[in-house]
Amino acid sequence: MTVERFHIHVSDEILDDLQYRLHHIRWPDQLVDSGWGRGTDISYLKSLVSYWRDHYDWRAQESRLNQFSQFHCQLDGVDVHFVHEHGKGPNPLPIILTHGWPDSYLRYQKIIPLLTDPASHGGNPEDSFDVIVPSLPGFGFSSRPDQPGFNNSRVSQMWAKLMTKELGYNKFAAAGGDIGSGVTRYLASNSPELLVGIHLTDIGIIRDLLSSQDEAERSEEEREYKENASTWISQEGGYMAIQSTKPQTLAYGLSDSPVGLAAWIIEKFRAWSDCKGDLNQLFSKDELLTHIMIYWVTNTIGSSTSMYYENSHSLPPLGRIEVPTGIAIFPADIVLPPKSWAMQNLNVTRWTSMPSGGHFTALEEPELLADDIRAFYRPIRAMND
Repeated sequence: MTVERFHIHVSDEILDDLQYRLHHIRWPDQLVDSGWGRGTDISYLKSLVSYWRDHYDWRAQESRLNQFSQFHCQLDGVDVHFVHEHGKGPNPLPIILTHGWPDSYLRYQKIIPLLTDPASHGGNPEDSFDVIVPSLPGFGFSSRPDQPGFNNSRVSQMWAKLMTKELGYNKFAAAGGDIGSGVTRYLASNSPELLVGIHLTDIGIIRDLLSSQDEAERSEEEREYKENASTWISQEGGYMAIQSTKPQTLAYGLSDSPVGLAAWIIEKFRAWSDCKGDLNQLFSKDELLTHIMIYWVTNTIGSSTSMYYENSHSLPPLGRIEVPTGIAIFPADIVLPPKSWAMQNLNVTRWTSMPSGGHFTALEEPELLADDIRAFYRPIRAMND
């Protein structure tokens, strides 16, 4: 299959079925004054669902999404959806941006114009990029794998084929967060000769720092990280445990109930972002619901959570990465990594501590992230030129 144009159009039948389900909800109870302490708050969720049912306009959002240049291409038996926007500058640098969970390729919708056309946003046209944003296998408008094994490493190999064999780039840049950070690091490990550099907004949960190794070998920063990460996993990591072990069981409920799906996703947007407990500070209802709709209309919540299982059961070890690496750390992200570990395991040439923002970096602080990506790749461009 060659690269083909793609246009989003969800059938009326799917939208009518959603409306029926939103009009026939069986709500659970919630303890008085428990708020968000035991999970998604019912009063907020009822307000969101009411807006979803009575005011949200998918067709308007669909039209906005179709303003991006979108394509499909088959890689390793998966029909991969991706955005490909060309840069407006003298020598755009190709960059592939990889999203995570529970977001989608929409994580990068705000940052695409900042990278492709910096001159229109107060920047230098020499900093422009050709931006490629694929949907991970089993996410959104990419098809669902029918075989196991699609972990971060496998996807990185798919991205290398997409960028070189299908799109014709000899060398390129890469960036990502959440699952996208893992895919980007494996891309640097598996295909270093193709990359000019990688940019990350996190480096995931560092498993070897949580193992029972000699604490005397760890720095104070690393010991503090171990304590913070262990606490976070025990208090917030329930989703990760079930998605890494029994994603199929979870998929039945989330695939059948739009309210269940919304509750599962927005709880993470609230907990992992820099919204300070108030989703309305950072995200409009339309924004949140469009992310949820991407999962609902494509029925990919089950296949998306399965990637946690694949990464837990079939992911090969990752050694030191020698590709030049930029890391931007946002203060409200899940667990902030120890800089000492990053320096030992990655060729870090730029480390930026951001003043604000959380896990959904490109959605929360697109200008800050775009500025850092441009700054990181500026000297790399000069060396490659």
